[in-house]
Amino acid sequence: MKLAQEYDEWHQRVMASSAQDLDERSPWYHLVLEYLAPVEGKKVLEVACGRGGFVRLLASRGAWVCGADFSIAALGMGLRKMGMGNGADARASLTQADAHHLPYADASFDVIVSCETIEHLVDPLAAVREMARVCRTGGLLYLTTPNYANLLGLYELYARLRRRKRESEFAQPLDRRSIFLETRRMLRQAGWEILDSDGTVHQVVLPKRNPVRVGFLERKRWVRRWLSPLALHYLLIGRKRGML
Repeated sequence: MKLAQEYDEWHQRVMASSAQDLDERSPWYHLVLEYLAPVEGKKVLEVACGRGGFVRLLASRGAWVCGADFSIAALGMGLRKMGMGNGADARASLTQADAHHLPYADASFDVIVSCETIEHLVDPLAAVREMARVCRTGGLLYLTTPNYANLLGLYELYARLRRRKRESEFAQPLDRRSIFLETRRMLRQAGWEILDSDGTVHQVVLPKRNPVRVGFLERKRWVRRWLSPLALHYLLIGRKRGML
């Protein structure tokens, strides 16, 4: 359970830095919402829901939402927020769970959401297979993960080679690096048919400066989709195939 304890401490550091932290405002959630099919009356699972902000948002849209996360600390924060919420929170529940072994029956959900999660897992393929197991045939997956096939990825490689990479106090305990092609291949292996893709957060890297986000590239969907293999956060929309 050492990793779970490390994630408890990480969530506590994040909340201590911003008591009003609203995780549902993250750019990857904005991208998911742009594509998300109507969820009213649907059963939705968010894998690695963190502090539960997106779970509450989906419940406010009429979904029955289960949020699962490894961290007891994060779930405790989410439950406290639910206690201060509205009636929609009655449609939401939070459960401690390991993404590699989800505590739900086969075909329990219509929609699975997993944002910025698989890069922090010991065995991401096992996790996306579990997501397929608990999703009904024809159900949908909305998955985002960082993509390093871009200038920021090249810069990080350069920094590591030059040993200039400094870990932030907000760096997560386990953090992998991948590119969009690996993510697509893994979802197909796990039993998902890929329906669509997109990306968000396009940046330029300048010498001796923090990366600068180029927001105008994201204002038109067709431009953003064309550039999605170079985006920092990559979205894949999948549908569970009938035969795994």
